[in-house]
Amino acid sequence: MTTQAYTPPKVWKWDSPNGGQFASTNRPTAGATFEQTLPKGNAPLQLYSLGTPNGIKVVMLLEELLAKGITGAEYDLYKINISQGDQFGSDFVAINPNSKIPALKDYSVEPAQPVFESGAILLYLADKFNVFIPTTLAGRTTCLSWLFWQMGSAPYVGGGFGHFYAYAPEKLEYPINRFTMETKRQLDLLDKHLADKSFICGDEYSIADIAIWPWYGRLVLGALYEAAEFLNVQQYTHLLRWAKQIEARPAVQKALHKEYQAI
Repeated sequence: MTTQAYTPPKVWKWDSPNGGQFASTNRPTAGATFEQTLPKGNAPLQLYSLGTPNGIKVVMLLEELLAKGITGAEYDLYKINISQGDQFGSDFVAINPNSKIPALKDYSVEPAQPVFESGAILLYLADKFNVFIPTTLAGRTTCLSWLFWQMGSAPYVGGGFGHFYAYAPEKLEYPINRFTMETKRQLDLLDKHLADKSFICGDEYSIADIAIWPWYGRLVLGALYEAAEFLNVQQYTHLLRWAKQIEARPAVQKALHKEYQAI
């Protein structure tokens, strides 16, 4: 199929949705579009999310904290249906002006603390409870390097590969090849990195693992985009070992069960 070449105009204008899944919620402006009252429970942490990779990672950490007996990590989880535009409601935008899930509000402090961006939420909770993050400067620096690597790299997997391979209104060779190449480069990077260590930062499970697993672990386990065969994930043996190891954790299984209900 030959696609007609596109000549960009001198000034771009938003004339219509761009097609594909979630197109109806994409727009070039920020801010709330309707008045909204979000539900609020009695737990100290109120989480507004959805069962996407970015949503899963925060529930994973909260369940890991509860598994350690940290009662301050009790939370209420509420679904934000991004396909229906819940993320553009006034209450949600007050927590996350970027209108993306997940968004957290911590009512254990005064005034209540809003936190947005999944990596920032993981870091906030790890620092708050002083767990799942190394305490040495060197260890913490390594952990944060991998946490920020995930935040910067995963958009190429989700918004790039996942969009054009699974969600775009038509299959286009150039973007699929472009983002497949980058996705496989990232998988190869993780596979090589994990060849001589149990977890991303060495022997200790950390928020780096919790951030990376919902994207890359689930991708090689076949849970994202129905793309495992296409990506030939079986070649990434060290990454697969790590992915299965984390998937087997009871807290992760509990988190997945909760988040599957919020898809």
